[in-house]
This record gives sequence, structure tokens and C-alpha cells, in this order.
Amino acid sequence: MLQFLKDCAVQPEIWKLTGNMALRSQGGLLLPAVLVLTLAFNVSYTLASPRIGNKIKSVTFLSPEFVLEPGSVENRFYYNIDFPRGHVGLKSLRAEVIDGAGKPIPLHETYLHHWVVAKYYQRQDMADNNGDQKIQQADYIFGGNSGICQGTILRQYFGLGSETRKTDTHIPDPYAIEIGNPAEIPEGYEEKWMLNVHAIDTRGAVDRLGCTECRCDLYNVTVDEDGQPLRPDYTGGLNCCYDQTRCKVQKGYEGVRRSLYLRYTVEWIDWDCGIIPVKIFIFDVTDTGKRLNVSIGSSPENGCQVEYDVEPCSIGSAVSDGCIDVRRTSLTMPVGGYVIYGVAHQHTGGIGSTLYGEAYLNYSVHHHICCRMFMRSLLRGMVNNIKSDELVCSIQDGRVICDSESIYGQGKDAGDEAGYVVGMSTCYPEPGSIQITAGENLVLESNYSSTQKHTGVMGVFYILVADRTPNPMNFLHSPIHKHEKIKISKSALAVVSLLGLAVVGAGLRHRLKKGREEEGYEPIMA
Repeated sequence: MLQFLKDCAVQPEIWKLTGNMALRSQGGLLLPAVLVLTLAFNVSYTLASPRIGNKIKSVTFLSPEFVLEPGSVENRFYYNIDFPRGHVGLKSLRAEVIDGAGKPIPLHETYLHHWVVAKYYQRQDMADNNGDQKIQQADYIFGGNSGICQGTILRQYFGLGSETRKTDTHIPDPYAIEIGNPAEIPEGYEEKWMLNVHAIDTRGAVDRLGCTECRCDLYNVTVDEDGQPLRPDYTGGLNCCYDQTRCKVQKGYEGVRRSLYLRYTVEWIDWDCGIIPVKIFIFDVTDTGKRLNVSIGSSPENGCQVEYDVEPCSIGSAVSDGCIDVRRTSLTMPVGGYVIYGVAHQHTGGIGSTLYGEAYLNYSVHHHICCRMFMRSLLRGMVNNIKSDELVCSIQDGRVICDSESIYGQGKDAGDEAGYVVGMSTCYPEPGSIQITAGENLVLESNYSSTQKHTGVMGVFYILVADRTPNPMNFLHSPIHKHEKIKISKSALAVVSLLGLAVVGAGLRHRLKKGREEEGYEPIMA
């Protein structure tokens, strides 16, 4: 453990944890400081986001039925799905795979690679397409988000994967995703919604992880969905586990065919002038930054590649960086605003992902990963008996916009499947505390364990950005919306620091003066 701490040491003068020193009470000095902290926390809590007056509506829908058997794959696009209509503000969308009886299906039986909900506009004189037939582009207009990927790549409004059951998608008040605004719907068209479900039945699979990572040899695939030959170096990913492909199962294994559904619950409110709309940005760590031709989608040279491979580490790497694959890319924010929500999307093997602002400093990858992971473990109580002079860690990571970590299951039940990413931690910054400026250069970092090879992994980051913060007067007089994660603002923290120092300083002076008087000493200075 001591060696681990020494390995993490970077610029000791920057930051040291002081161990029990910060918790030691001398002459009752801790109590006033705690009271000041408590007061500041209560102030921060009182200034939490105001609740919108409109009542939140919630409805649960089912996707069209899809039938799977061991080894089979479902990856279809369903158009004109059930979804809230009219001018409303979306507040959350949750989803999971269930059977015909409504029972949640665990990931080790049916792996939910991803589900996506996207908006499109259909000509009003067109007959509704209520199935999974491909649409004619001339009759439809795709309504994407505000992201920067090319064409329609990663332009969905909502979308998660195996982590869907334990990832919070709630949008805090007074914010919402605006849909159904008549002023934004092209003349002669109407707003519709599409659902894409990509699920893989891994019951009886010879290599369950390989099936979920879409390894081409397990699917016996040499061409993509359009019949085009795969690149020689393409060993796994979306091009090998498309709709109606099959992953290899154990010889003699028999499993029943069963009907499944994606159950999704949408929460929304009627739109009014008190709601602040948010823009959706989805960033991809594989983004090359090139925009050759939006029509060619994700060619090897063009823009967001969506997926990438993680190669297994060498013995030397295991010693130097703990077998962690770090992928980074630089991005330019097209518009400015305030971040009100953030979350990453990763596959099995993912450790976490971080979006940095322009102040990001690129120093030793090993020190960065080592220190950050150890600090997380310490804060979670996973590391004990550490002396204050042993823990030294750098905080020169720059301005962190959002840090989202992978959450792994521990059991067998749906939502807690061992070995699977069952959730991603989310960021809910205090309104106005995290601002991105137009043209700001961001850095997206995605970290995966490289103790073994992974194919077709993703490093996607989803943020919601508002162009303004709540009106201060309305902010103070609005009902309070309780957050699951409440953070103290920078201003409140500054007040805490100043008041705390004042209280402690006054107490120390009083105690020293009293001690000297008791022992017959005269102070040198009055």
C-alpha cells in the first residue's frame, strides 16, 4: 500500500490529506466550525433548483414485440412509436427489457447493447409507418440533437445500454428538453419518434462476453449489414452483430424462443415560459475531428467512429499503469451555456469517463489514473489505515466538467448482474456553476481495463446545456426540488472557508491568551 501511495506522488506541495488532524477538536473548536459548515450546507440546499409549477405526467409504454432464442440478435428501428405529443418538456426516460409477463430480463440472458430514441418529421400526407420498415428519406426529415458528430451519428435524444436500470435520467427543475414546438416543426410535416433496440440473447453462449462485444468470429460474419466486406483488421463491433445474425452457442444447448419488449417510461410537463430549455450534446472519444462528407457516415477517416477496440496490456504496462487503456480526443464546443446534467456510456471493462474544460493539463497518464482511482477508493471507505503523510496526490486535472464512473453488478438479479455495467454515475452541477463558452476546446477521456482484449467498446458522453440560469428572484421564492446529490456552491464554499477560519482563529487566540494567563505568562503582543 505504501508503494502504491509513493507511485501516486506528484508535486507534494499541491495537495496533502491531513488525516485525523482535520477532525481533532481542541477546546471545543470543532463544534463552531461544524455549525458554520452546517449553516452553509443548509443555505446551499435552500437554493436548490425551484420546482416547476406544472404537474409532471408519467406514462409507461411497450415497444413492439421482438422474439429471441439463444444466440439470436434483435437490432431493429421502430417508427412512430408511442410518445408524448404536443408542446411539452421531457423530464426523464427510463427503459428495460421485459418478457410477456412483465418480468425484467437479466443481462446474462438478454444483453441490452443499446436502445435509442430519436426524433424525425414526417410529411403530413404520408401514411403512418408503425413498424420496422425502412423509411424513404425524401418523405422524412431527421430531427437530431445539437451534437457535433457527422450526419445522423449519435444524434438521438435519449439512449443507454446495459446501464439503463441504474442510471439517473431525471432533468432537474426548471429545465426540460423541449419538443413539439410548432415554430420548429417544418411546414407540412409532423413530429414523430423512432426507437432502436439492439438486444443479444446470450443464453448458452460459448463465450458470453465475446457475444456481447460482437466478436466477428463468434458470429461467423465476414460482411456488414449492407453486404460489404469487413476490413481485415475489423475483429468485432456493430458490423458483426446486426439484426438476425447469430452468436455461437454450446453444442446441444436448447432454449425456448420467447417474446420480449422494451418497457419505457416517459415523464414530461406541459410547456410554459417558466421552463428553461436545454440542448443535447453527445460527444464521442473516437471523433477524429474530420468532417469529409456527412453522407458517408462513419468511414475510418470521418468524424465519430462510435466504437473502438481495447488491446490487452503487456507485462510492462501492467506494472507501469495497472493495465488501463486511456483514450482521449479534443472537441470544440459550438455554443456556450451552463451544464446541468452529464453522463457517460461505456461497455464491460469500462472504468469511467471524464469531460474536461480548456484548463485540462496533459501530464503523466499513470499518475492521473493512479491518484484519481485511489482517491475514489479512499472516499468510498475502501482504503483504511492511511497516515496523513503517506497520501500525496496531484489535483492538476484541470477543470472537470463531469466525471462519470461505471457501476458493476454483484449478483444475478436484473439490475445487479455480476460482471456487467449496470449503471453510470451522473453529474448534476449546481445551476450556473459549470459554464462552457462558445468555441471552448474540451477534452474527452475514456478509461477501460486492458487486462484482456475488448472489441466494439464505446466512449460516449452525453450532456445537457442551458443558455441561462434561473431568475434569482424566482429562484429564492420557488418551491424546493430535492436532489439526490447536493453540492455546495463555490460562493458558499468560500463563505464557509472564511467563516470557519475566523471562528477557529478567534478560538485559538482566546485559548492561547487564556492559557498564558493561567500559567503566569504575559503576551508579547496585545
